[in-house]
Amino acid sequence: MEIFVRGDNIEATKAIQDYAKEKLGRINKYIGESDKTRATVMVSVKNHNQKVEVTIPLKNVILRAEETRDDLYAAIDVVVDKLERQIRKNKTKLQSKKIKDKLSKDLMFEAIDTMEDDSEEEVKIVKRKTVEVKPMSEEEAVLQMELLEHQFYIFKDAETNKVAVVYKRKEGNYGIIESE
Repeated sequence: MEIFVRGDNIEATKAIQDYAKEKLGRINKYIGESDKTRATVMVSVKNHNQKVEVTIPLKNVILRAEETRDDLYAAIDVVVDKLERQIRKNKTKLQSKKIKDKLSKDLMFEAIDTMEDDSEEEVKIVKRKTVEVKPMSEEEAVLQMELLEHQFYIFKDAETNKVAVVYKRKEGNYGIIESE
């Protein structure tokens, strides 16, 4: 697995890069064709908090975890633990017939230990809603979302004519997810 370490408001030193690569090496055993996989590690500093975000896009699934701590190295340790926990916890769901065929080359199921609390309960959808997707600007979509007091809002971008979702981020800013 290729691992790219970038820094935001911090220099990703060789020591940080080596530590992140060493720790993320634990994830390699779960990933098939790991030489084609690219993991992105983003380290950032805000005030005294050190934040680590790891994203590993596979063919049909994205593994992602983030952690904020006072110590950057501790944050890296926790993020790797979270990624391993995600894989082990969702092993049964990932092995289901519908998903397994798509992921057969991405994840090495025999390397994944089953967690003790691995439940086989099905995903239960408790509410379904139909929405009219109206063309509007991103600013209008943010305004609509705020007026409705929602955390996200689906709209059709008036410029690109594509369906998009605007959402409120933890730090109070906004993000946009665009469809292809």
